[in-house]
Amino acid sequence: MLKIGLTGGIGSGKTTVTELFSSLGIPIIDADLIAREVTAPGQPALPEISRLFGGQIVDNSGQLKRRELREIIFSNPEKRQQLEAILHPLIRQRILEKSSDASHNAPYCILSIPLLLENHWQSAVERVLVIDTPVQQQLQRTMLRDHIDEKSARAILGSQMSRQDRLQAADDTIENSGSIDDLQEKVQQLHLKYLKLADT
Repeated sequence: MLKIGLTGGIGSGKTTVTELFSSLGIPIIDADLIAREVTAPGQPALPEISRLFGGQIVDNSGQLKRRELREIIFSNPEKRQQLEAILHPLIRQRILEKSSDASHNAPYCILSIPLLLENHWQSAVERVLVIDTPVQQQLQRTMLRDHIDEKSARAILGSQMSRQDRLQAADDTIENSGSIDDLQEKVQQLHLKYLKLADT
């Protein structure tokens, strides 16, 4: 099965695009959802994270305090690297398992991986699809979605690959600054392209 790696900066619209592909019957393997799975209570990552950041990073019900964790790692690159060393091997393994699942019965699948390029995971996919959005729109969407101020949104943006570098690494791009109808049309065009590629 053809594997398409979908990525883009924060607030670029990756979730909306994956939902549009999903509505066309395409399986979506989402690294963010897998990250939640591997950090759930009872999973081996959670005790390691607790040891690294202290017991206060887990709430009374045993759930990871994701917002607090995010604030720590975006202000402390060393802690972020330590967290990634725990999570990324687990996430990559699950992504590969899910993308190899023959039960999908589809010509291609989408691997939605926000840090696909930063973590050099291109070898796991046949094509890289970048969702591109002007920086100001990224900031506005992130502030609105995550209820954070512009300084925090810029810090997250600053921790990611630059827009220019991401675009240079793309096999395909979707420019997402217009309407949902415009976005839907772009997804449909790529869908047809991927069906042809999967058939060759």
